[in-house]
Amino acid sequence: MQEILKTQQLKQVIEVEKVPSPWLESWRRFKKNKLAVLGLGIISFFVIIAILAPIIAPEGINEQKLAERLSAPSSAHWLGTDDFGRDILSRIIYGTRISLWIGFVSVLGSIVVGSILGIVAGYYGRWVDMVISRMFDIMLAFPSILLAIAIVTILGPSLQNALIAVAIINVPNFGRLIRSKVLSVKQEEYIVAAKSIGMGDLRILFHHVLPNSMAPVIVQGTLAIATSILEAAALGFLGLGAEAPNPEWGKMLSDSRQFLTQAPWTMVSPGLAIMLVVIGFNLFGDGLRDALDPRMKH
Repeated sequence: MQEILKTQQLKQVIEVEKVPSPWLESWRRFKKNKLAVLGLGIISFFVIIAILAPIIAPEGINEQKLAERLSAPSSAHWLGTDDFGRDILSRIIYGTRISLWIGFVSVLGSIVVGSILGIVAGYYGRWVDMVISRMFDIMLAFPSILLAIAIVTILGPSLQNALIAVAIINVPNFGRLIRSKVLSVKQEEYIVAAKSIGMGDLRILFHHVLPNSMAPVIVQGTLAIATSILEAAALGFLGLGAEAPNPEWGKMLSDSRQFLTQAPWTMVSPGLAIMLVVIGFNLFGDGLRDALDPRMKH
């Protein structure tokens, strides 16, 4: 009898071991999405370029050769040169660092501030929720790019202030997202049990509520990186972001628009770079959302 029980227990252990973890199952679903894998490949490509920029850039970003200004793409300059004779490929490569840095840092700041405000609003409710929610509503009432322009105008045009502006305008999106998640999570039995044994609010928030509310934030953050890069490029194009001689893609577009008919390659290259990065993050974010959503399970 004991041997039969041991055999049954052993079978149960084996069956449990065969059950894949949720993360492994999500990764398997993600790999089946070819567009998501393509997006991950594009992101990886630009991240590698950003890391290896000093090695793979053919010239310095501010190395001027006025005799070769506005040269067409050739074996000497694969993407041509700008109006100062600077190699466009080198500036695109170094510009990758700036754009990715703005995207990741601004979204990280938005997630931190938005998560704190969203958790406080959703967990405590009442007048706290009303004040924070109305603040989010006011910020969302303005078009994001107009709000960013207003913030940069107040702070002053610079790359750092553009990053701050992009981070601020994304706070309400993350705040409202995590607030809605907290409203449902705080009704769960384990939260009620934690309160009943006298666990403090801060411990409940950071040990139970926050970890169980972050999955949608991760997905939204991936998609927000693409939006942040696009908004930073728009600020740069308007002269409110990166200043010369920084090789920021939006600034490069702005400096090249007067040569659109004379040297179109000066605008095509940074425009394509922005488009590819945004497409990569959007494809990756959509695939990540589908992979992490249990309802997408077949």
